[in-house]
Amino acid sequence: MKTFIIMFYCTLLSLSVVSQNAETNIIPQPQQVKYGPGSFRFDQSVRVLCETAPGVLYSARMFTDMMKISTGVELQFDSVRRKNTQYISIFRDDSAKWCGPEGYHLVISGNGIEIVALTEAGIFYALQTLRQLMPPEFSQNKKIDIATIEIPCMTISDKPRFTWRGMNFDCGRHFMEVDFIKRYIDLLAFHKMNVLHWHLTEDQGWRIEIKKYPKLTKVGAWRKEDDGSMYGGFYTQDQIREVVAYAAERYITVVPEIEMPGHVVAALASYPQLSCAGGPFEVEKRWGVFNDIYCAGNDSVFIFLQDVLTEVMDLFPSKYIHIGGDEAPKVRWEACPKCQERMKSENLKSEEELQSYFIRRIEKFLNANNRQLIGWDEILEGGLAPSATVQSWRGMEGGLEAASQGHDAIMSPTSHCYFDYSTTNINLEQVYSFEPIPADLPADKHHHILGSEACMWTEVAPQALIDSRMFPRLCALSEVVWSSPQGRSFTEFQKRMQFHYKRLNNLGVQYGYERDPIKLTTRFDKNKNAFVAVVEHGQPNLTMYYTTDGSEPGVNSAKYSEPVIINTSAEIKVAAIRPGSGKTAVESRKVCWHKALGKEYTITYPYHKKYIAGGDSNMTDGLRGTNSYRDNLWQGYEGLDFEAIVNLGDKMKISKVSIGTLQSSLAWIYHPLKLEVFVSTDAADWKKVGEVENKISQTDAATSVQDLTVCFKSQKVKFVKVYCSAMHQNPDWHPGAGGKAWLFIDEIIVE
Repeated sequence: MKTFIIMFYCTLLSLSVVSQNAETNIIPQPQQVKYGPGSFRFDQSVRVLCETAPGVLYSARMFTDMMKISTGVELQFDSVRRKNTQYISIFRDDSAKWCGPEGYHLVISGNGIEIVALTEAGIFYALQTLRQLMPPEFSQNKKIDIATIEIPCMTISDKPRFTWRGMNFDCGRHFMEVDFIKRYIDLLAFHKMNVLHWHLTEDQGWRIEIKKYPKLTKVGAWRKEDDGSMYGGFYTQDQIREVVAYAAERYITVVPEIEMPGHVVAALASYPQLSCAGGPFEVEKRWGVFNDIYCAGNDSVFIFLQDVLTEVMDLFPSKYIHIGGDEAPKVRWEACPKCQERMKSENLKSEEELQSYFIRRIEKFLNANNRQLIGWDEILEGGLAPSATVQSWRGMEGGLEAASQGHDAIMSPTSHCYFDYSTTNINLEQVYSFEPIPADLPADKHHHILGSEACMWTEVAPQALIDSRMFPRLCALSEVVWSSPQGRSFTEFQKRMQFHYKRLNNLGVQYGYERDPIKLTTRFDKNKNAFVAVVEHGQPNLTMYYTTDGSEPGVNSAKYSEPVIINTSAEIKVAAIRPGSGKTAVESRKVCWHKALGKEYTITYPYHKKYIAGGDSNMTDGLRGTNSYRDNLWQGYEGLDFEAIVNLGDKMKISKVSIGTLQSSLAWIYHPLKLEVFVSTDAADWKKVGEVENKISQTDAATSVQDLTVCFKSQKVKFVKVYCSAMHQNPDWHPGAGGKAWLFIDEIIVE
């Protein structure tokens, strides 16, 4: 084997360097790529020379199985090298120390392919790279003539930048099938990711079988939906072992997350005695943060959790166990005699310190079982447990603080890593720009940043939507955590992605867009006395079609080529069609033509700087809001009523006044309680012409948009005043009870 290593490095040195960025189209990009003349062409005589270590042999057979599926040719294995034979040679060697625990060297010459690594994992990753050098159809049941497979001669020396390259998969809010999880393990491995963070317990569902506590899955795994149907599911212990073993064969560690002390309503519905209040509880069907959490003053809670974690540790050999620790309201603890007694007996000064006590007690149990605790960055509050690893999600600060204290950290800030967010909030380039090491972290602490994770929370993403949220953004993050940051170019990455889409197509990935595919902006142009709609392409290779009558656009609709002029109330819809894929994205905007359009107005109470929408012209710009309060069309008022006076300019006959409002109660936004309308000819003497009350319940968790309308006998007036009485704070039943409530308005419509 030493002879091979010497030959390997001689080959490496003899190859001419063409370009670090030459078009290999490998994602994530290798650390070093050096090109030589010529190419290697496959044929049926190519054989595999491979050591017999189980992991190496298994990875090699994965590759040859893919070759058989793709070409019909079954590559044969040899135990010794023959003369005049072309080989794919696959070996570990102790002298390949540069590779580290996951790196590899891959040499492609005209005579064969040589792979060497220090470990079995390195061999596996080398074969993933080799897969990406094959035609995009490779590994699928599409027959390729093996003689057409030709790879340029090159040497790749590669290893990862970070040891933690993960995906957080939330199966609590929406249940994912076992085969779907295995499919994602394959996709993660293909992109050289090595951690599946499996989020198994939530307010909305308990997904892991615990034999000592059968109600956790009999009760806690199922929630009653609004239509009365039951939704849920759970994984048996045999299924979990199956997933863990499947992942291990692909060098992916499965890290379970068992939430505590918050996000536990499903557990409390099963065993209400674990709460402060005693219940009863139902498994939550709403999304959000809920006040009922485990009672920190009740020793039976810790007995329960130790029993649960004992079974969890038997299923998951991972060094780490994730315990959540995030978003745990302290309201119940503040009123709980047992919790207050615990604080007194442990000399704890605050409920935050009580949470720290809770986490430390669990950590001590895990450490005694040779496991380490991971928690979200809230575990920093009240004092960090001695050997805990922090997963920083509310920004970079949590990871910076943990690493500065000598603790390990995993960086998953919402700004770059929350893939449940739309591309409006986090586009592909933003993910690619992510630097996991905080700028203010001293160099001697950099090693505490283990890496990063893509977080796939599933409140609004059931199984059918996961692909479109994860891809192509996972590809960008895979390069962030694997490749060197030096010389990184989004433009160059984006070019490689265009080829990589062919691979994803053949893998059946229903990927989404790199950024919002359509940027549709509408405005009222006073000079043209018309609305102007402008469409921008969010990424290359999209064709835009549109309608203005509210119908669904398609390839037979008008093709967008210039701004669209609209001089009436309308709904413009624009479709972006990706060639060859049949995938369509549709964006729409409504515009409203009315008598106050473009007119001046004054408001009594200020709008919030966070939600300015159209600023001082928002209420009469004719632009209607969507069902997203983040669309920059809704103007927000925090804890305030709304009053506005519109100057129509001239006296005109009117008989109807409306305002558009939005409600999203879990986001603390409510419809107004009431709309009152007044009219005047001089803005001094006002006549009330009517009022209307809101009919939509504040407890309705669904987002709703409505126009509150007052109709009255036609009158000739110059001024219109509207007054909306608002909810000023969240009601007692709300998870954020007492917090300032929001009023969102998009337009004052006068007809």
